[in-house]
Amino acid sequence: MLRNKKIYSLLLALFMVFGIIVPGTAFADGETINITVLGTTDLHANIYNWSYEDGVESEDIGMTKVFSVIQKIREENPNTILIDNGDTIQGTILSDDLYNTREDLANPVIDAMNFMKYDAMILGNHEFNFGIDLIKKIEKEAEFPLLAANATYKEDGSYLVKPYTVVEVSGVKVGILGFTNPNIPKWDGPKVTELKFEDMATAAEKHIKELKEVEKVDVIIASAHAGFETEYGNDGAKAIIEKFPEIAALMVGHGHVTVNEKFGNTVVGAARDQGRQVVRFDLNLKKENDNWVLADNKVEIIEVKEYEASKELVEHSKEAHEKTLEFLEEVIGTAKEDFHPESEIKGIPEAQIRDTAVMDLINNIQLEATGADVAGAALFKSDSNLKAGNLTYASIFDIYKYPNTLVGIEINGEQLKNYMEWSAKYYNTFTPGDINISFNPDIRGYNYDMFQGVDYKVDISKPEGERIVDLRFNGELVKDTDIFKLAVNNYRYGGLKSMGIIDEDLEPYFESDPKALRTYIAEYIRENKEIIPEIDNNWEVVGIDLNHPLRDYLIGEINKGSLELPVSEDGRSYNAKAINAEEMIKKGLIPEEVLKEHNIVVKEVVEPTEKLKEEKAKTTETTTETQEQPEPKKYTVKSGDVLWRIAKEFNTTWQELAKFNSLKNPNLIFPNQVILVP
Repeated sequence: MLRNKKIYSLLLALFMVFGIIVPGTAFADGETINITVLGTTDLHANIYNWSYEDGVESEDIGMTKVFSVIQKIREENPNTILIDNGDTIQGTILSDDLYNTREDLANPVIDAMNFMKYDAMILGNHEFNFGIDLIKKIEKEAEFPLLAANATYKEDGSYLVKPYTVVEVSGVKVGILGFTNPNIPKWDGPKVTELKFEDMATAAEKHIKELKEVEKVDVIIASAHAGFETEYGNDGAKAIIEKFPEIAALMVGHGHVTVNEKFGNTVVGAARDQGRQVVRFDLNLKKENDNWVLADNKVEIIEVKEYEASKELVEHSKEAHEKTLEFLEEVIGTAKEDFHPESEIKGIPEAQIRDTAVMDLINNIQLEATGADVAGAALFKSDSNLKAGNLTYASIFDIYKYPNTLVGIEINGEQLKNYMEWSAKYYNTFTPGDINISFNPDIRGYNYDMFQGVDYKVDISKPEGERIVDLRFNGELVKDTDIFKLAVNNYRYGGLKSMGIIDEDLEPYFESDPKALRTYIAEYIRENKEIIPEIDNNWEVVGIDLNHPLRDYLIGEINKGSLELPVSEDGRSYNAKAINAEEMIKKGLIPEEVLKEHNIVVKEVVEPTEKLKEEKAKTTETTTETQEQPEPKKYTVKSGDVLWRIAKEFNTTWQELAKFNSLKNPNLIFPNQVILVP
């Protein structure tokens, strides 16, 4: 008996040394415990490390990879909590086109999470894509709580799911407070009409108090399916910890970007999408006066590509994976040629700078399904394409990655113009010397719609709000009072309402729910068997001059990887600023031999001395008094003109013309405006 007590004492001492705490162990003042919190976000239903669209295995995605990370860390520290930050059950053919549409089948993503033993899951915006009924279904199936402290029913103020949960780890009570994205009505408005979404910091106040005073938690962590900084106004998770700095760790997401920082006393972490990374928080707590106090906190981002896929989870989820592969074996038709042309400039999809067959196909199917006059749709993936050859359901998923449904509404000409102007903000204003069209870094590609049923031009020499020109329907200029039937997806319908472009109470004349647009595309391909790319070129970008002599050289440098197209600060927007040849010349970034080859002479600017300045001033005065200045030439601006082209015609530069004419914005010139040429 004595010998057994000694062994127990020795084991207990070892556990204490390595920070592994035996449940129920009493702690004395000064003793510490390390609690690890692991977080995933934006998994988008990637259970296997497999791309269903391409039919290939991937080394850096999937819950099977994530689980290997979790198992290793749990071995290191059994005092580990596992949370998910949302956008979890949507995003692959497995989820969107099979299991999320079947009430009689258990959701395989939730089943995998049960197997992985998650402690909590926050609702992301994409959990709402399929309506509230699916959320309530997965809530019943989950062996862990779903959280959203800021989502309540309008009728009685009750919560859609739990606002928080408390997990006890070796006697330490950890409060987990979850928030969904408050912008959900913008994106899925028709599916959440019975819900109210409060801003996160306001919603936190009540629950922080409850966690402290009622639940008596020792430490609080928060998880918000939103970016750390504000994106659309009042939706930045930073506001939560600015108001409640006592929160030890904050998990963020939604943006598909890595975050690894400390803000005040709070560690903040976010992982990339599809299970590419796992966020690890380590909270070191110290016992002081019979209370646990946060002594230290750290955050780390773990890449899953360094890990093998978990054999246990692969086997556990095998049935759902194989069922999806079987679904994709069916050939539903063929494409005679590629529907999206190869990019002239790598990194700039042709479908966002000119009309293409892939966008015309989507919009024409929307027109036919709804009987609308006009349709609007976005390019969801920069490389979206129906490639020549056999087509399966995976091919459709590649050109339309979201499970959107179709909506038909009646609007007037003024509302149509406002919608199109909102979309046209996607382009940066053209600057003379630009060799490419570029995109607004603050706008995501999925928020740039292209239109079918009308003919129009987008003049990017003009300011936002004035870019849609020569808008015609059946050859006639569109008037504000004209009435149109418009086809859009449910996501855009909600967005147009929230932006005030259409009335809040405008009801659709057509709704396809629950039938998704992808189903309409599949039916079209099956019916036609062989589809041929068709383009009507009903729109174009104007107000640009891409004829700079260095354009071909600079495009060649981009395409071979020697010159990079700028991206936005958060990495989510590509082609965020045009490559400007004139700027590169001024900065000395063009080799001399290239300048010589194109007969470009760079004038060297020498700063004059004070004496030379005085002599020049005197000479100028004398010249002004004795000589008459020649009259400047006058040029009347024509439609489609840009300052760069006018300057070239008169053997001068656009900078000289802008200065001589006192143009505050050289990008803005208008038909019939008179330009003086010195």
